[in-house]
Amino acid sequence: MLSNYGYEDGSGSYYITIDTDKCCECEDKPCLDACPHEILQMELDDYDDEVVCVREEARNRLRQICAACKSHDRMESGDYVIPCMAVCPEGAMKHSW
Repeated sequence: MLSNYGYEDGSGSYYITIDTDKCCECEDKPCLDACPHEILQMELDDYDDEVVCVREEARNRLRQICAACKSHDRMESGDYVIPCMAVCPEGAMKHSW
């Protein structure tokens, strides 16, 4: 299941999407330590699997919080590389902005 955390306003869409099926397969959850702003946390999903989510108080501020994490380096797809995505061994995290 895909879980979207973030918001949309007149300037664009700012979401972190987590594929919870892939996330629950990851034992170490390195994304939690990779986020310098500590916006990620663990929660139980509807199936009692531990998955990562974005803290409620950060969801409407992703544009400001995550801006510092956007690297000048881009992947082949043209997307920015951000630390939480870079360390995700399952490829369960994506962002849109």
